[in-house]
Amino acid sequence: MSDEQRMVQNTEQDQEWADLLSPTRRSFLVSAGLTAAGLTASGIEAEAQDIAVPQGFSFKPIVPPPDVGKSPWGYETYKEAVARPKSIRPGEESGLPKAPRAYTDIKSYHAHFYFDEDTYEKAALVRKWVIERFPVELGNWNLQPRGPHVTPSFYFGFTNDLLPIVVPWLQLNSLGLTILLHPNTDDPRADHLYYTLWVNRSQAVNAYGMPKSATVEKIFPNIKPTVKLEV
Repeated sequence: MSDEQRMVQNTEQDQEWADLLSPTRRSFLVSAGLTAAGLTASGIEAEAQDIAVPQGFSFKPIVPPPDVGKSPWGYETYKEAVARPKSIRPGEESGLPKAPRAYTDIKSYHAHFYFDEDTYEKAALVRKWVIERFPVELGNWNLQPRGPHVTPSFYFGFTNDLLPIVVPWLQLNSLGLTILLHPNTDDPRADHLYYTLWVNRSQAVNAYGMPKSATVEKIFPNIKPTVKLEV
C-alpha cells in the first residue's frame, strides 16, 4: 500500500471516529444503551422528581443576628490614602546597596523544624538522628508558637563549618518536614525573612517587628555525637 493510500485510509478512519463521537451520535448511543437496559431519560427524570425533601426539613442558612454598636475604627477609613510602607529589606533603606555584604558577617546558623499534631513523630525521629550525629546546640521542644515562629517547632544551632554537611543531610532526611535555615548576623529580622534557606515548603514567619541587634547570637554546642555520620 502506498503512502497516499494509507493517508486516505487514515482520513476515512478519522472521519468515522469523528462521526461516532459527534454530539448527535453520542446522544443516540446513550439513548440506545438506556433502552437496552430498560431505562429511558424521561424515566430517570421521573425517578429524580419522586425524591422529595421530607416535610419539616429546611435548608435555609442560619446566621447570627447582627451586632449592635459602633465600629471602633470609625466611619471614615475609606478616606485614608494608600501609603507606601518603609522598606525593611536589608540594605535598601535608602535605595539599592552600594556593595554586597561580606559573607563573614554570618557567625553561625539556626535550623528550625516545624511540625504539628500529625507530624510530631517525624520531628521526634529527625531530632533523635541529629542528636546522635551532630555537635550542635539543641533547643527545647516548643509546643506553642515562640518568637517569630507561628507553629510548634524545635531548633538547633550550628557553626559555619557544618553548613556544607548539615544542609545536604537535612535535604535527604527531612521526612517532608518544613525546615527553616537562617544565618545569625546583627539583623535578626533579615536573618528570618530575607537571608533564609528552606527545606521543602516555606511557611509564614512573623519577624516583621524584630529589631537589629547590637550583638550576634553565639552558639555553644551541648550535644556530643554518638553515631558516625553515614557517607
